[in-house]
Amino acid sequence: MAGLVKAEYVWIDGTMKNLRSKTRTLDFCPSSPNDLPIWNFDGSSTGQADGHDSEVLLKPVRIFKDPFRAVNDILVMCECLDPQFNPVDSNTYHNANDIFNRALEEKPWFGLEQEYTLFEIDGITPLGWPKNGFPEPQGKYYCGAGADRMFGRPVVEAHYSACLHAGIKVSGINAEVMPGQWEYQVGPCEGIEGADHLWMSRYIMHRVCEIHNVICNFEPKPMKGDWNGAGCHANYSTERMRAEGGYEEILRAIDRLSAAHDEHIAAYGEGNKDRLTGAHETASWREFTWGVANRGASVRVGRETERDGCGYMEDRRPSSNCDPYVVTSLIFKTTVL
Repeated sequence: MAGLVKAEYVWIDGTMKNLRSKTRTLDFCPSSPNDLPIWNFDGSSTGQADGHDSEVLLKPVRIFKDPFRAVNDILVMCECLDPQFNPVDSNTYHNANDIFNRALEEKPWFGLEQEYTLFEIDGITPLGWPKNGFPEPQGKYYCGAGADRMFGRPVVEAHYSACLHAGIKVSGINAEVMPGQWEYQVGPCEGIEGADHLWMSRYIMHRVCEIHNVICNFEPKPMKGDWNGAGCHANYSTERMRAEGGYEEILRAIDRLSAAHDEHIAAYGEGNKDRLTGAHETASWREFTWGVANRGASVRVGRETERDGCGYMEDRRPSSNCDPYVVTSLIFKTTVL
């Protein structure tokens, strides 16, 4: 009906990996998250509360356009609070937002490279793989073209368009090294915005996959053996790194990341050690390394950044299933605070 808005409230559940959502009807068009009412849900059904005290609150933090509904309908990213308005255990947004707010003048930018694998509805067979078998070895799939090597492109293109319609800062897409595996990039975004956009882009991916009857798998090593894993490389800079002479600031940040390597590995995603083996364009999780143009290092610095004496660096350690609230705020905390 005219004048009514459907608002899809989206949140991260108790697994801290899966997304849930539900819809409410509004009789106004909100201009900011503060305009939206706080809502609630049954936390005992999402692993976020006990049955005898099951109410968990949904506090809106960012609004996107809904690419699946009418022109004024919206998607709403929310944080989860208990009835006393304290963050529940699975709420990583709250701490990340606090960390970024401590030094807003640093203007941290993030570009997040989200890799993922598309699976048949059985959840066992990657798209394009023979049942109970293996495709040809890696080599022809990366950024390829053709029905014998590109599997799932309609899903990828639909997701790309849906994210752009929603207002998510998707800057590109490409096919990855393993057949059935793809990547999209979110950013550049400043501060907490990058994680908000990445979480909502994952939600939109699952919705697109519903339509195409496939499954999106964000695990870092979905197929064992001589196959590339999936990461979520974090490209990062502060205003000082981007300014003239910023290369020295980048080197100082790399030293700080090196000293905190174990803390970062522990926070960079479940199952990530299966991916970070030192093979398949990864560094080993056991030690910190960095290099210019080195995709086998923990942190890569681009040739352009070295040449210009300023720019950004890429932390290649985060896994595809990482929590971007945790990853981006930890990088910022380690290198700046």
